[in-house]
Amino acid sequence: MKWTLLLKSSVIAISILNVFSANAKLGEPEIEDLKFGFIKLTDMAPLAVAYEKGFFEDEGLYVSLEAQANWKILLDRVIDGELDGAHMLAGQPLGATIGIGTKAQIITAFSMDLNGNAITVSNDTWERMKPNIPKQDDGKPVHPIKADALKPVVESYLDEGKPFNMGMVFPVSTHNYELRYWLAAGGIHPGYYAPDSGDNSGQIDADVLLSVTPPPQMPATMEAGTIQGYCVGEPWNQQAVFKGIGTPVVTDYEIWKNNPEKVFGVSKHWAEQYPNTHIRVVKALIRAAHWLDENDNENRDEAVKILANSQYVGADAEVIASSMTGTFEYEKGDKRNLPDFNVFFRHNATYPYYSDAIWYLTQMRRWGQISTPKPDEWYMNIAKEVYRPEIYQQAAKALIEDGKLSQNAFPDFDNENGFRAPQTHFIDNVVYDGHKPNQYLEKFTIGLKGSDKT
Repeated sequence: MKWTLLLKSSVIAISILNVFSANAKLGEPEIEDLKFGFIKLTDMAPLAVAYEKGFFEDEGLYVSLEAQANWKILLDRVIDGELDGAHMLAGQPLGATIGIGTKAQIITAFSMDLNGNAITVSNDTWERMKPNIPKQDDGKPVHPIKADALKPVVESYLDEGKPFNMGMVFPVSTHNYELRYWLAAGGIHPGYYAPDSGDNSGQIDADVLLSVTPPPQMPATMEAGTIQGYCVGEPWNQQAVFKGIGTPVVTDYEIWKNNPEKVFGVSKHWAEQYPNTHIRVVKALIRAAHWLDENDNENRDEAVKILANSQYVGADAEVIASSMTGTFEYEKGDKRNLPDFNVFFRHNATYPYYSDAIWYLTQMRRWGQISTPKPDEWYMNIAKEVYRPEIYQQAAKALIEDGKLSQNAFPDFDNENGFRAPQTHFIDNVVYDGHKPNQYLEKFTIGLKGSDKT
């Protein structure tokens, strides 16, 4: 039975590639009316732009976009077929495929953006951190701010027998792993998961207790004192600054320069059932991402107006613009240039790299969501199962053939192997090479590695 399923899956994959070979013309969409889900964050922008600028319609697709209450509901609705696809956390298709939470086969052929998150702390926490942060000549903090500055604050809470609570948006979210990475780099233990024993709190051995809070609720939850800080996407960090209730201390660009953030996810069954439609969706999203970044972000003001609409993000345009237009405000009045805080197309942002997938899998292993050791080949196999650059390439080649984008807008597909060069721009200076996930895990003082189990 197993061999029959594997053979069937292989035949489907091969037939898809044959149908859409470089010389074949892309066929008409098998289904035209589509519903896509998203969470109210600025990085859902490619979906909104593809809709508002008519890129979906250019592909013969009639799309409705629907905000979802939280990431779990969004994923469940894609699995159940209520949504044709969705704006997803990069870890969601991977987590679902390997059975963290709901087990289901979800794939992605499109990376929606790079960067876009930050870690914000409450006013009280910020005041306690400030004495531990080096200052510039003008008295402003030196960035990036490391978690070393937070460590004495956390230790004072522990000495008083009080928990130090922080929020993140979902157990397999980029925000969870970025927050954990930042804390651990400063010598603060963010805790382990132990799924085999039924403990999915992620708080075993933790110095800081991380818990899930939906993105739009982050500022209010911190203002209420339930959490002392959080990691979230925009506009919910800048919202804290505008409301005067907190200070963003570090962006994910500073934790890991040009890190992959969201993806567009669909069920594997849906992709196999509607291959032409899927490629056409990816075409429209690539065009939208390009529009968002073209000519040094000249369209960002228009994008801000689109996103400010209540059916998309629904935050004040001024708050959205604070990060979307090339700046980022940390402490109130400390606005700095950060042109790559939101990247949608440049730096090959839309390409689904295997190495991006493997990084997220290493973090799942590091913090115990993957409870047992896995060989390097396992990481590669899961990455190839979930991340689908061959579908992306078909969409890109069709756009080139249509005259919408040029070949030099994309990676060199003839020589692309799905791996970024070893990445050096991490806040702790640890180098990541996606070809060697276990060797990478060995480099960390805090975290599981080798034969460790939770």
